[in-house]
Amino acid sequence: MRRLTVEAGQLRASVLEWGEAAAPPVILLHGFPYAAIGWEGCARRLAAQGFRVLAPELRGHGATRHREATTLRSGAQGALGADLLALMDALGIGRAILAGHDWGGRAACVVAALWPARVRALLTVGGYNIQAIARSPMPADPAQEARHWYQWYFHTARGARALAGAETRHALGRALWRMWSPDWAFTEAEFAASAAAWDNPDWPATVLHSYRHRHQAVAGDPAHDGIEAALARQPSIPVPTLDVEGGSDGVAPPRDSGSHDRFSGPYAHEVWARIGHHPGQEAPERFAASLRRLAEGGG
Repeated sequence: MRRLTVEAGQLRASVLEWGEAAAPPVILLHGFPYAAIGWEGCARRLAAQGFRVLAPELRGHGATRHREATTLRSGAQGALGADLLALMDALGIGRAILAGHDWGGRAACVVAALWPARVRALLTVGGYNIQAIARSPMPADPAQEARHWYQWYFHTARGARALAGAETRHALGRALWRMWSPDWAFTEAEFAASAAAWDNPDWPATVLHSYRHRHQAVAGDPAHDGIEAALARQPSIPVPTLDVEGGSDGVAPPRDSGSHDRFSGPYAHEVWARIGHHPGQEAPERFAASLRRLAEGGG
């Protein structure tokens, strides 16, 4: 594993890399509350199979920093998509296979929808991850509202303090890992490796902004207004896509049907039994094999 530092858009991005630089690129994108290092098991397998694997530390995580002190610490979907596109440009990657879950799945879906020529194929965890922010005031099923308790918590000063304190944010992250992946017996070393990425000074503000913006409680960064306007139209995703859901995902249980009208290209849906919110870390061998198959059929 190597670490790259790349100036990309608003960020001085830290990226973990495996494999040969000339190999076909796969970009793995982590979510909340996880970290790029969580992809290591999957990335090592893909690199051994002839891929160049890149796992960026998303804004607010790990060694990634904003290039300007005045930049809004945005966690909005437009910012995440812009970051991914800028990273591909900075690394000279014209086209890549994208895979992600949670925030990272959102970034991957944004680029696949708005810049499909840059995406060879997509593995998305949890389906169409682009938020319909205009519909955010509409109540969800009460059981789902309960599973989203942490989102309402982050709208409060109490939740903000939990994110700001080192002990409380690590305790919160550990609790979410256990709730969201009840069948995953992660080790303390695995957890600690990811939790270290949350000690980035921008992490609390970025997390708060992400969960407040999606519910229209705060404005986004004007630099991404054009992207947000395009996403508000809920564009379809035309690239070859595998949609994976964890059968025991404690925050986003599998949907009744794998079909999804937001995918206009070749599409397949799988539910993985006894896997939770982060299939790429919980089942790295299976995730890598799925990406390899997707690459073989994804053009």
